[in-house]
Amino acid sequence: MKLEVITPESSVFSGDAISVSLPGIDGFFQILNNHAPIISTLKEGEMKVELAENAVKENLAPSVVLEGQKTIKISIKGGVAELVNNKLIVLAE
Repeated sequence: MKLEVITPESSVFSGDAISVSLPGIDGFFQILNNHAPIISTLKEGEMKVELAENAVKENLAPSVVLEGQKTIKISIKGGVAELVNNKLIVLAE
């Protein structure tokens, strides 16, 4: 799936992901490739993203933490996630 993580200041990440774990208001949940459409509010916590390809540290925003070759973590203060047509957009604080 295509993943875009955006804050009011900048684009934090854009790329292909296999799975994304998000801190929802009612607890953590995971979105996998070809998931049904969903909109959810997010609380403060950490997103964990399993990438389709190896990440290149030099291409990542400073707020993105590389954990292994295909896993990144992004701390957020809240926001909204929307998945439609296999494209996940996270509007984060």
